[in-house]
Amino acid sequence: SGFDAVIDFHGGPRSSLFTLATGARQRIGYTVAGRGWMYTTRVPRPRGHRQRHSVENQWDLAQALLPELGPPSPASDPVEMFEDPEARRRVEQRCRTLGIDAAHQLIVIHVGAGNEFRRWPEASFADVAAGLASGQPNRRIILTTGPAQAARAEEVRRAALGLGVEAGAIAVDCDLGLGELRVLIARASLFLGGDSGPAHVAATTATPMVVLFGPTTAAVWGPWRGGAAAVETVDAGELPCRPCDQRVCEPGDFRCLRRLAPGTVLAAAARAMGRDGVSGADRL
Repeated sequence: SGFDAVIDFHGGPRSSLFTLATGARQRIGYTVAGRGWMYTTRVPRPRGHRQRHSVENQWDLAQALLPELGPPSPASDPVEMFEDPEARRRVEQRCRTLGIDAAHQLIVIHVGAGNEFRRWPEASFADVAAGLASGQPNRRIILTTGPAQAARAEEVRRAALGLGVEAGAIAVDCDLGLGELRVLIARASLFLGGDSGPAHVAATTATPMVVLFGPTTAAVWGPWRGGAAAVETVDAGELPCRPCDQRVCEPGDFRCLRRLAPGTVLAAAARAMGRDGVSGADRL
């Protein structure tokens, strides 16, 4: 096979099979019922929710290969994603096309999510966009999603315009690669979005962040970055059904997200931006 060791960080049925198929002499994975036999080294993973970050859980697998690794720290072991110069060039061109230059204060709001359990309502995003733009003529807001949810981002934009946001102050970009998204967020003065992949891309930058948590918790899935970078997490507090496995909403009304008020999120944005002394333009 050519592989000496393979670590299965996912632990799902397909990733277990892929790990086995490599034929690696050492195959490391979690102790999972029915699939543990596919690994040569098994790491215990207690069932049920634990207030332990996912990075720490996956670090256990790495330590099975490299026992000399110490415990992980967001300060010394942050999530990293290096900037692609070509992606930077493309983002700079996109910003010019949208009328955004170095003098503008940019805010990136990611309104997409992989499933309905993590989708904050479009009207709530529009309220926050309008609040962030109000009285700030130098601000520019870009709404991002994946291409499949472009209509959702456009709905948020139209609703924000209906709340008085100037047309030139808010734009939609749903066709960004991961490298481009990282460059755009690094240019911004604030990233705001739900617990999704783009939030973890944002965690690789120094940009202040506001992350909305519904069925998941910040203790497990919060941004893994050093304490010098501003992070505000917002959730609905304790609910008997939270966290959940995101297969069925027991109350049926997605209250863990819908209880998040736009005013609460705006206050978190003000705190995050207030902690940061560097403008987005200065990060370029």
